[in-house]
Amino acid sequence: MKLTIDIGNTCAKLAVFDGKDIIDSIIVEHDQPFRIAPFCQRHDIDGGIWSTVKDLTADFCDSITSLPFPMLQLVPGVTAVPVEVCYSTPLTLGPDRLAAIVGAWSLHRGHDIMVIDIGTCITYDLVTSSGQYLGGNISPGPKMRFRALNTFTSRLPLLTRQGDTPTVGYDTATAIRSGVIHGIRHEIEGYISEIKSKYPNLLVYLTGGVDIDLHNSEKMCTFADKFLVHRGLNTILLHNEEQNKE
Repeated sequence: MKLTIDIGNTCAKLAVFDGKDIIDSIIVEHDQPFRIAPFCQRHDIDGGIWSTVKDLTADFCDSITSLPFPMLQLVPGVTAVPVEVCYSTPLTLGPDRLAAIVGAWSLHRGHDIMVIDIGTCITYDLVTSSGQYLGGNISPGPKMRFRALNTFTSRLPLLTRQGDTPTVGYDTATAIRSGVIHGIRHEIEGYISEIKSKYPNLLVYLTGGVDIDLHNSEKMCTFADKFLVHRGLNTILLHNEEQNKE
């Protein structure tokens, strides 16, 4: 069995794979590294892989390096991956973006694929049918947009995405909420339409840790998979293990 750890800006997510199947998972807050070892002890794990988009505390690093099986860290531009990375600055590429692309590509090789990941940021990444990862775009996620409206104005309140989102806001709260949520929806639909004009048979994956009601945007996506990054991490780990046997 294999362990995958995806450390994001808000929390860490762990998953255990038996082959290509996820059999267990857990969310660990950044101040709870002590939960990692007991979770792993529930399974017969012989190897794992981890990635992070933020600097970790010494305690969190120790909780990973002290596990009783080898742990590979995914470092874009350094760690071998089963796709061709065409990003001109691979060392600055977010490992979660790369893992998500590898996860989607491993499930649908031979297809053009765009992965949309909604979290702290919203990322849009593209891999071609020939296995070339071309790169993608990054924009603020919903929480960041709400916070920016509050931080960079004098009177706009800090809101969340919960609440009414009419097409036209009827007060300040709904104007902000609708502006953020519908803005994200139009952004996603715009990206899908533009990329599909160049890649007509494009498959679109929607993933990430933030659940928001996007109405028609979700219908434009071919698949939804909240474990896409983990599937990519597992694929990268198996790829490296096979290379080491050669």
